[in-house]
Amino acid sequence: MSARFAITPLTKAHKRADFTCGNDRIDNYFRETVSQDVKRRFATCFVAVEIASERVAGFYTLSSSNVPLIDVPALLAKKLPRYPTVPAVLIGWLGRHRDFAGLGLGEALLYDAVKTVASGQIGAHAIFADAIDDQAVAFYAAFGFVPLAERPRTLYLPVATALALISP
Repeated sequence: MSARFAITPLTKAHKRADFTCGNDRIDNYFRETVSQDVKRRFATCFVAVEIASERVAGFYTLSSSNVPLIDVPALLAKKLPRYPTVPAVLIGWLGRHRDFAGLGLGEALLYDAVKTVASGQIGAHAIFADAIDDQAVAFYAAFGFVPLAERPRTLYLPVATALALISP
């Protein structure tokens, strides 16, 4: 899979108009809004490009974030300092073009996002993911993300746990 795709930061050269993952909200965001979020520095966006065709096969966004300590699952919160919020990075959007289904590209994008956060030079205790639907919740949960009690479509994974998952 790695020889077929390259994951790089989004640029103006990437063609987004024909991207379709099957979810209108994700498709519209990627086609129409993501470049504005990048320009305003609300998010960074990374795209998986099929090397042979230069088609955008998938993408994800990362943003700085935090979550109130009281929203963190109790088992995890008891190990944290008593600060009012937990520093984190948010995977706000993640989508895979439906033409590339079944190739493990969604997992590769998530792996790349985790690796990007874990190797970053800024402190973050956790990675959060905003799941758009129940299928997305199941996707993140399969990789160890835990839903927040009060916001079940927001899932949490400590960076230390993420590092253990991606380490060889």
